[in-house]
Amino acid sequence: MNMLRQIRVLVLMIVIACLVLPGFQAEGMALAQRDELILAISGEPDGGFDPTNGWGRYGSPLFQSTLFKRDRTMTIVNDLARDYSVSPDGLTWTVTLRQDVLFSDKVPLTAVDVVYTYETTLKSSSVVDLSVMKSVKAMDDHTVKFVLNYPQSTFINILTNTGIVPKHAHGADYSQRPLGSGPFVFIQWDKGQQLIVQANPYYYGEKPFFKKITFLYLTEEAAYAAARAGQVDIAAIIPMFASHPVSGMRLEAIDSVDNRGIMFPCVLPEATGTHDTPVGNSVTADVAIRKAVNLAVDRKALVDGVLNGYGSPAYTACDTLPWWNPDTVIDDGNLSQARDVLAAGGWKDTDGDGILEKSVVDASFLLLYPSGDQIRQSLAIAVSDRVKPLGIEIRIEGKSWDDIRTLMHAHAVLFGWGSHDPLEMYNLYNSKTMGRDYYNAGYYLNPQVNGYMEKAMGSASEKEAWEYWKKAQWDGQTGCSFKGDAPWAWLVNIKHIYLVRDDLSIGAQKIHPHGHGWPLTDNIEEWCWKPARKGA
Repeated sequence: MNMLRQIRVLVLMIVIACLVLPGFQAEGMALAQRDELILAISGEPDGGFDPTNGWGRYGSPLFQSTLFKRDRTMTIVNDLARDYSVSPDGLTWTVTLRQDVLFSDKVPLTAVDVVYTYETTLKSSSVVDLSVMKSVKAMDDHTVKFVLNYPQSTFINILTNTGIVPKHAHGADYSQRPLGSGPFVFIQWDKGQQLIVQANPYYYGEKPFFKKITFLYLTEEAAYAAARAGQVDIAAIIPMFASHPVSGMRLEAIDSVDNRGIMFPCVLPEATGTHDTPVGNSVTADVAIRKAVNLAVDRKALVDGVLNGYGSPAYTACDTLPWWNPDTVIDDGNLSQARDVLAAGGWKDTDGDGILEKSVVDASFLLLYPSGDQIRQSLAIAVSDRVKPLGIEIRIEGKSWDDIRTLMHAHAVLFGWGSHDPLEMYNLYNSKTMGRDYYNAGYYLNPQVNGYMEKAMGSASEKEAWEYWKKAQWDGQTGCSFKGDAPWAWLVNIKHIYLVRDDLSIGAQKIHPHGHGWPLTDNIEEWCWKPARKGA
């Protein structure tokens, strides 16, 4: 840690120690109150806490309950639902609800609230894609029937990720003052500073041990300073701080599919017609370039050097999840093999300037990353340095997300993804999503891959679909992984790192999705002081 950073951390510690936010005074603070916690784990939602607008997709919605959820083995289990069935044609999903659920204002949760939630989400045109849903209807107070426009095995994930809101209390300001049936109740939100929640006394599930939790919205640097000052129970930190122990706290490094990778434009410039923004790239449209970068990158070195060891090599968008194909793993860091691929693809240094050429095109392209993201910048620099001896020039540049959105169809981008829903894989690689939002920004197209993914989507069950997702990655002949068309160079999966008080148990965490939201709190009902247990 250099002197400037030490000074900044010291200043942050002083500021944090002087905070006078409610519940955060030096005297009587939550650390001494055994049924309260103070967390600095970032994740303040820009749009508030409304599931109909996407809140809760990357972790527990906290205030709301979902019909289903995934346990630590990634198995779908019941939450609000008691049971469900799917018709033989895959179009009708019937869900039976438990009958003992109250919202935190003591109003019963019924099928009417479920119908209202999904109809509102459909109309909101949010990040939650419900275009597959034709209709949703309450058959009685505790039975809901969903009718789909076409079979979709991933529909179960929408039922898993969407929190149920109360029809009677879903007003214009709901996102700022949410009400639900989840384990905690909203108390206070000071934007940019803190969120205070309390345990829901009417929660139908296992009652949380902790009665009050304060979320501090601090940068990871400030969170580390707060941990050193003894002001928080949990702090989310970046890898560079992980080698600096904090007295009274342990390091928890949790596996994730929070990945980082390079998306390559896969078509030649303007190959897809007229667009408002530029499309296509003469260099990355060549599969030899994409494969050479994939082969040259030493992913283990990236984990050790950029992530300080807190991560794992990434080969797909879904490593280690049930629908991942382990045959996609490659022997990377192989410059010799990368040179062979380039030579076979017709790339040569004909003018002796150290950069390869093919058909008067130099092997030089721009790699964009979101400015201010230190990890992505470091990854971009490392990849650029690694491929330079091959004769590939990667120029890196930090841009705003608004700029990236305009440029991403014509230039490589260092993106981050990672979801518990295989629909994300469909969105990243299917030709139907070309140019839609940030999905398939490189205009990748492989009819065989499309076919496998359509079969996966139309499968009768999630498990039946897994084999098709795996084949879409690599079937022995083609696929969307490196061994096939290599439309991406996936680099690393980032471990989510937290400093946790030595005497605090956060239970057994399942593999985390992308870092938006609060995946850490997904099992918050299990948290307690060690060795005490609930009811002790």
